[in-house]
Amino acid sequence: MSAAEARRAALAAQGFGGARDGSASARSIHAAIARMGVLQIDSVNVFARSHYMPLFSRLGSYDPAALDRIVFRRRRPTHVEYLAHEAAFMPIADWPLWGFRREAVRARSGRWGGWALENADVIDRVKAELGERGPLKPSEILSVERQARGGPWWDWDHVKRALEYLWGIGEVTIAGRDGFERVYGLASAVLPAEVLFDLPREEAIHELVRRAARAHGIATVADLDDYYRIRDQRAVRAAVDSLVVSGELSPIAVEGWNRPAWIHRDARVPRAISQAALLTPFDPVVWFRDRAERVFDFAYRIEIYVPGPKRRHGYYSLPLLVDDRIAGRIDLKADRAAGILRVQSAWWEHGGTDPARAAVELRRAAAWQGLGDITVSRWGNAADDLATALGADRHDHPNA
Repeated sequence: MSAAEARRAALAAQGFGGARDGSASARSIHAAIARMGVLQIDSVNVFARSHYMPLFSRLGSYDPAALDRIVFRRRRPTHVEYLAHEAAFMPIADWPLWGFRREAVRARSGRWGGWALENADVIDRVKAELGERGPLKPSEILSVERQARGGPWWDWDHVKRALEYLWGIGEVTIAGRDGFERVYGLASAVLPAEVLFDLPREEAIHELVRRAARAHGIATVADLDDYYRIRDQRAVRAAVDSLVVSGELSPIAVEGWNRPAWIHRDARVPRAISQAALLTPFDPVVWFRDRAERVFDFAYRIEIYVPGPKRRHGYYSLPLLVDDRIAGRIDLKADRAAGILRVQSAWWEHGGTDPARAAVELRRAAAWQGLGDITVSRWGNAADDLATALGADRHDHPNA
């Protein structure tokens, strides 16, 4: 298979190349989530929170409240948050698949082990209070004296640490959010009884690898291991071998990959992907940086933790997909008070330029976020091209 065919197969498996006409329905949103398997959550909201972005990238403009109604349902919920990649929304029915991860959190001697042992009484009090009072925000827990500390805990107090530990081991789950603040409840009270069991580790990993293979279309063992952050390539390879025997996967050589790969039996290799789309840094297409570089020749680093003067591309640059290539990266900021989408920086990748199609996507992004105007800074080798294509005013950027 050629490198271009592999790119198109990967994008088609992720749902790219379809209509993005703004007619997304609850059914199409459900279908997109099911195709990806998970929606990674990230708190950065400089343009739009990360879990809203993959649906915009695949379906076009849609009402984010429609996604909220799906993932935040209080009565008979269909989705729940868990560590299905990093923190992510996933179908509630998948809860039994993650018993091996909950056990790993419980057994881990690093981040949680010592603290959990030393603060067993705190954990017990928090759990008891949730049992007595029902789901609560961390600020509503009354049974534990606040003991905020600095250092590696990011100033979390004991309540927050206890809740996060209990969430990791599966005794507590996320019962909803107030704004973006989590509401925690006992898993036994929030989740339906029929999902409160753990599948055996080997069976769970086999199923997760099967899903990752379908979601990727074509993948290496490392790709399949990363999709759900299994972190056990030996177990992943065993699952791959089993899926080859059953006919669900077939080995395939991909031009330039220089490592074994497998293609899913349902993978399509379209003749073309005709689409321009902005991606979140946590889109499954690019979230595994090794795969992004191998498939798209796209070396990607999020620079939110890099001091401003040292940033190469911007605070939170979004990859720009044009057809089957990552054609650029654009750092966006939604200035909601002014009603303006600010292009903080814009860069072409590998000398490619397509300002007209990028401009269409930026106008779609601004409209989706309810922003009436677009301005473009002077930072980046694509900034002038985009400003011209948009007929946009310019603004200054400290890194320009």
